[in-house]
Amino acid sequence: MSDDLQRKIQDAIQNPKNVGEMQDADSVGTVGSPDCGDMLRMWVKFKEDDKGRKIIDRATFQTFGCETAIAVASVATELIAGKTVDEALSLSGTDLSAPLGALPPMKIHCAQLVEGALRSALAPTPAAATPAPAPAKTGSLYESFAAPPTERKVKVVLNPPAAPAES
Repeated sequence: MSDDLQRKIQDAIQNPKNVGEMQDADSVGTVGSPDCGDMLRMWVKFKEDDKGRKIIDRATFQTFGCETAIAVASVATELIAGKTVDEALSLSGTDLSAPLGALPPMKIHCAQLVEGALRSALAPTPAAATPAPAPAKTGSLYESFAAPPTERKVKVVLNPPAAPAES
């Protein structure tokens, strides 16, 4: 990772923007996997601009992820403010992480995580003309993933070490 990218990530970590649950959010999107540990939830609040368009007023996030995921989510919430849903949906993970600079290949999944949460939050609803009602208490990000969706049973077989060959 370049020194410049590392510095920008550290700056975003030391002064993260828009962290935490938004009580009056219009929509919420969650993505991630308890198997790999990366999870991100994004809250979005809309307003009408002076042209009568529905735009993103603000967005906040919570994540269980590495520093890069936190940094990308922080800059992305700033980047999408003032955009329409269509404008925000047109942004790729690369666009959302652009203020930090080019991410190394092993960190691209962090930008994809943020993109997925944004897309989940902005997913069209059946009543597209009507804003979604404020969501009920969604619980913490940890609570969302703490209970497995299905019970999984795993059989572990340990092979004893082979006996040393006698000479």
